Amino acid sequence: MYIWELPEWPTLKWDEASLAEPLATVRHEQGRLLGRMEGLGFDLREEANLQTLTRDVVKTSQIEGEDLDASTVRSSIARRLGIDIGALKPADRHVDGIVEVMLDATGNYDAPLTDERLYGWHSALFPTGRSGMAKISVGAWRTDVSGSMLVVSGPYGRERVHYTAPPAKRLAPEMVRFLNWFNQPPTVDPVMKAALAHLWFVTIHPFDDGNGRIARAITDMALARSERSPQRFYSMSTQIEAERKAYYDTLERTQKGGLDVTEWMGWFLSCLHRAINGAQDVLAAVTAKAAFWERAAKLPLNERQIKVLNRMLDGFEGNMTSSKWAKIAKCSQDSANRDIAVLVGYGLLDKGPAGGRSTHYVVGKYTPEKE
Repeated sequence: MYIWELPEWPTLKWDEASLAEPLATVRHEQGRLLGRMEGLGFDLREEANLQTLTRDVVKTSQIEGEDLDASTVRSSIARRLGIDIGALKPADRHVDGIVEVMLDATGNYDAPLTDERLYGWHSALFPTGRSGMAKISVGAWRTDVSGSMLVVSGPYGRERVHYTAPPAKRLAPEMVRFLNWFNQPPTVDPVMKAALAHLWFVTIHPFDDGNGRIARAITDMALARSERSPQRFYSMSTQIEAERKAYYDTLERTQKGGLDVTEWMGWFLSCLHRAINGAQDVLAAVTAKAAFWERAAKLPLNERQIKVLNRMLDGFEGNMTSSKWAKIAKCSQDSANRDIAVLVGYGLLDKGPAGGRSTHYVVGKYTPEKE
């Protein structure tokens, strides 16, 4: 029996005493992080928000087995937030869709969550009306015309069913009840409400596809409400992706258990705590990038050098080689070699330890003596 089949559903309960300390810790760390970010100044907060949202979009898609190009995601977010990051990558309809969902969820966190708003999010996620090759109902609750909504894993013919969602005929009243609850002023701590909202939504599983991504958008919306801020400085999706197995295992046990969801709430709080701690990486990257450009501001760099250095500072994956430089900067190999040689001379790039065909470069530490 699944949790939604119990007569008392969705009257969920939990052990408040056992969760009081982890909740207090999370709220304390939330406040500390927001305080540190306030002290950064507008430009650095904007950059931290951009980096966090980029991670969030990339990781929420990775959880579903979909890899998005981080630089395309970053460009899409910057375009919509009006942030100048230099040359923007061309728009990608699929990337723009998930970006629009996340920005609407966090930027308009105080607006009511309605069925029409959720339909819009779903349509943005699936602009072609298909999930892969399969045609799905877009911008509407699922109909189950092809059978029950199952969450499965494993190869064809040997699938393992992890969860069976409520039948389609129950979706309309289930979603009315969920949305009414979500839009009411919280009767529990707003962070606890975020945990409950995530569990409740994925248990209903109202769409043919995209339920996980929309659940995480709803979670981010609820967390933004808990902080009264549209800016995001930590990524819950990044942490969930890092703990994907524990996430699915805990969710499955909860959905097959009783109405006591203490285990899920505890896992959510601990995961959120680790996500907030992970924001230190974003903070370090943002401050290091600002210090780098402050040191390098007086140097005569060309547009190609600035463009590729920014790519490297924004978390370029893999090793930067002269051939990759030429491709990113859209220049000849000779121009790439000259650009790199100048930057090595300035100390803005360091040559990696490997030589020959494995020669690559990393961001260096600028010293005035190398001008």
